[in-house]
Amino acid sequence: MSAHASVKAVISPKAGAVAHRSDIIDQLQAVDIFDHIRPSAPDFADALNAAYDTPSHVIVGTGETTFDSRLAAATGAAHYLVAGVEEDAVNVQLAAGQLVRDGRVPAGICVLDSAGGASRALTAEGEAIPYVSLQDIANAERREPVIGPELFERNLILQAREKKAHIVLPEGDDDRILIAADQLLRDKVCRLTILGDPAAMAARAKELKLDLSAANLTDPTSGTQLEEFAQEFAELRAHKGVTIEDARETMKDISYYATMMIHKGLADGMVSGAAHTTAHTIKPSFQIIKTAPGSSVVSSIFLMVMDGVLWAFGDCAVNPNPTSEQLAEIAAVSAQTAAQFGIEPKVAMLSYSTGTSGAGEDVEVVAAAVEKAKADNPDLQLDGPLQFDAAVVESVGQKKMPGSDVAGKATVFVFPDLNSGNIAYKAVQRTADALAVGPILQGLNKPVNDLSRGATVPDIVNTVAITAIQAG
Repeated sequence: MSAHASVKAVISPKAGAVAHRSDIIDQLQAVDIFDHIRPSAPDFADALNAAYDTPSHVIVGTGETTFDSRLAAATGAAHYLVAGVEEDAVNVQLAAGQLVRDGRVPAGICVLDSAGGASRALTAEGEAIPYVSLQDIANAERREPVIGPELFERNLILQAREKKAHIVLPEGDDDRILIAADQLLRDKVCRLTILGDPAAMAARAKELKLDLSAANLTDPTSGTQLEEFAQEFAELRAHKGVTIEDARETMKDISYYATMMIHKGLADGMVSGAAHTTAHTIKPSFQIIKTAPGSSVVSSIFLMVMDGVLWAFGDCAVNPNPTSEQLAEIAAVSAQTAAQFGIEPKVAMLSYSTGTSGAGEDVEVVAAAVEKAKADNPDLQLDGPLQFDAAVVESVGQKKMPGSDVAGKATVFVFPDLNSGNIAYKAVQRTADALAVGPILQGLNKPVNDLSRGATVPDIVNTVAITAIQAG
């Protein structure tokens, strides 16, 4: 999903080594991260892009140990602390101790004026960290990158760019949409059609210093397409008593107009909801695009991204009280969507009870869903009912459901109802500093995705990228 970085080592200069920054860069033919980011306000996404774009094997980082350690992890590089003299040991030990407490043990410590090597080690929080030379740093071996929010977003953009999709944004009167469109076009994520008053959008873009010249700015209230779409909609909904007059009025609605564009092949997907409700965004899809072959329910997942953790939560946005049959279908399609975005699906059907430890109608619904999902998808790694702790903590999972391939290792979580799912994703998002990407709608013939009315510009960019990937 991502291009490989060349970087093998990231260095954090500490104490006396700070004054020798240029010497370190010269000796290791390293790249100075401050050539790519502002020293006064380091931006991690900018640093990550620089790290993936540089041909150098070594980056001299900011000196802020947590920042540099995260950069090393996200690029698959080893992280080293570099001191100037032996007297810097206390400063280095404090930095190393903090990293160990955070679960980010550095690969080694280098003291510039010392000949000491791997025979010595500094102990921080009980962890022995070897002393190394600059040559050892130059010979560092690459590691597996650790997915975190910034790397996931970067990979998302790269994957979407490959699809060359055409996405329609019907809310051209919202500044957030225009700002996101400028970024999407600049990064060549996809082709865009934006609905609204073309003159008003162009004037607002100029005020905001945006470049929308590559977008197709379209007025949905005029032109021959409005009548063409009305005729098509009247035919599609004739069995519901919709007349051509009704259809003409309906097609003036931006969501219906944009959805008809997808139906007619004039766009590959739609993103809306920044200024409209979920129902307003997806209702036209049920009437025009309809569900994909083999699907009976439209559902959603959120991709939950934390450092080293990538999960999918479903359904947290659409179905209030799914039946056993619907839960089974949601589990299968959620596994497919998760796999599309780099998650190896191990599906946990969640409940307040694990296995047969509890009873009650709610548990029975989940148990029946597990049976059906397994029967319909024999190759899918899926289990339940599982409590959340039994799904994510291996010791708990194997104690409560011994022998399960999913218990303690789950990556895709299917909640029994909208109430629990929505609460859970927001709790994880806000307390674990997780990037929540979604809701991603699944089960439709063609991709339509909904935005929160509180969506930020990055939310919009991510959702458009997701939609472009689905379309591809």
